[in-house]
Amino acid sequence: MAIVGYARVSSVDQDHTTQVERLQAAGCKRVFSEKKSGTSKQGRDALDECLQWMREGDTLAVTKIDRLARSARDLHNMVHELEEREISLMVLDQAIDTRTPTGKAFLGMLAIFAEFETNIRKERQSEGIAKAKAEGVYTGRKPTAKAKKAQIEALLAQGMSKPKVAKELGICVASVYNALKEA
Repeated sequence: MAIVGYARVSSVDQDHTTQVERLQAAGCKRVFSEKKSGTSKQGRDALDECLQWMREGDTLAVTKIDRLARSARDLHNMVHELEEREISLMVLDQAIDTRTPTGKAFLGMLAIFAEFETNIRKERQSEGIAKAKAEGVYTGRKPTAKAKKAQIEALLAQGMSKPKVAKELGICVASVYNALKEA
């Protein structure tokens, strides 16, 4: 019966050293860590490795619930999978222990707040992008195929095939077709 830690930060420029140290201080014999977004369980290799490594009777420890998941659905699915395998969950900052009914209830409430926080952040980001676009600061990527429409037409008039035109101009074949549709 081991206590196994999982530490996560969202981006490569963040540091998870403090989480790892806290998990080790809490008795974790092994700590898995990664730098990935927590909005989805997909693509989180260290989490997958951690869950595969754990055995019946072990305890998964995280410093905060949002380190494990920011989606209530993902969190509930993970907790359910852990319960089926008779693995408990311990969250250090919120003093959650899924071996108790109170711990399970509190976990569910925190999952909803973690997801809510993610949704609020997305909303703020969308508002910021809309404002930047309105001010002309955020214009997106410059169109490549549209800017090369005259070159596309000239090369096609010389008898070059669409795939060869795309290769010659450094664009994809679909962009050649899209530029021609704009006529």
